[in-house]
Amino acid sequence: MKQNSLNLKEKKLSKIAFSHVGCEKNLVDTEHMQGLLDKEGYKVDSNIHDANVVVVNTCSFIETAREESIRKILEYTNQGKKVIVAGCMAQHFKDELIKEIPEIKGLVGTGDYQKIAKVLDRVEKGEIVNEVSRIPEFIADEEMPRFVDKNKFVAYLRIAEGCNYNCAFCIIPKLRGPQRSRTIESIVSEAKSLAKKGIQEIILISQITTNYGQDIYGKPSLAKLLNELSKVSIPWIRIHYAYPTGLTDEVIRAFKDSKNIVPYFDLPLQHSHPDVLKSMNRPWQASLNKSILEKIREEIPSAVLRTSLIVGFPGEKKEHFEHLLEFLDRHKFDHVGVFIFSPEEGTAAFHLPNKVSPEVSEARKDNVISVQQNISKEKNQTYVGSKMKILVEQISDNNELIGRSYNFAPEIDGTVILSVKEKIDLKNYIGKFVEANISFADEYDLYGETIKIL
Repeated sequence: MKQNSLNLKEKKLSKIAFSHVGCEKNLVDTEHMQGLLDKEGYKVDSNIHDANVVVVNTCSFIETAREESIRKILEYTNQGKKVIVAGCMAQHFKDELIKEIPEIKGLVGTGDYQKIAKVLDRVEKGEIVNEVSRIPEFIADEEMPRFVDKNKFVAYLRIAEGCNYNCAFCIIPKLRGPQRSRTIESIVSEAKSLAKKGIQEIILISQITTNYGQDIYGKPSLAKLLNELSKVSIPWIRIHYAYPTGLTDEVIRAFKDSKNIVPYFDLPLQHSHPDVLKSMNRPWQASLNKSILEKIREEIPSAVLRTSLIVGFPGEKKEHFEHLLEFLDRHKFDHVGVFIFSPEEGTAAFHLPNKVSPEVSEARKDNVISVQQNISKEKNQTYVGSKMKILVEQISDNNELIGRSYNFAPEIDGTVILSVKEKIDLKNYIGKFVEANISFADEYDLYGETIKIL
């Protein structure tokens, strides 16, 4: 610590703050950069107002994400702060960004965040730094420093990076490179470390989690990874982005056999109609959708199913959309995210004919939301009158506890709002599991009363 203080004095190091846009994979990159800078003796602060340097970790997945990223970059350059742009926009527009916004002091690509301290050092010396690899190849392991917020009880654990699929609408392979998995030993080691820090829920993430291990073990190895992680003392382990092709009997058995892997299946199906899926370059999926959903429900009756869908894809006809609505009505997902197709330059879908008008796309999105709200409300009402295990995460302005049951993933699903009768300091509940009676439900949230701390 003394050495760090000396460095700060000698180098007159700036205060660094981070501004984050985008997905949880980006968030993990941010946490690693924060950890690396802290290790080097930099003052990493959550208060952007006081910072001299702001690292904006950007998203470039769709146009709206780019707009938000640019807005943040300009906000901080206009305040006279030194701005380093990291993440997907830096990767995507490595040649254009500094030309368009000359106030930017540095770029850090999606496979280059491990170099953040060197980039910052060069920026401090007055250089304009462009540290973006042509093809991202790096992935952090458990040895790399990482900042984990002490006020949070959920942590994302990246098991692989990049993607080898070429879905017609998706630019991720260009932004994040080919798939590269971490070893099972590395992932288990990090999970144990997170458990020691008091993390109550780990969410496994990658681009296609069911393809985990294909590149290093020669075959998808998610089941083996889950069997090893089930031995780690973390109460909840959740999996995001499970593609139907990878939900083998072995993977489903791993869900069934473990006590801490929650039966929550996040299946980004995107559509139901074979013609649309073929245009999306996902032709293998149409025949699997129905069978895999039925299999999960049969094998694991308590399974919670989430999906994400794209409407307004080029060539999506009225009958294709009606097929999708019928699919939703038949399979009754617990949660659905719906997005309007965004044409991204550099993807196959960008040049497809038969564009769907913005008005029709918007109406279709509203239609899906309306149908799903009724389904979600029905699903949620099945919990009324039951006792549930809830992870308490915060206290509301009305002095109620806000938490989640296993059927709600953080940020994207609903919450459980609980009243408390006992005269205990509410702060004692934070980060703990409680048993609760559920008394009311709407289309998004559950409401009830705390019985006891578990």
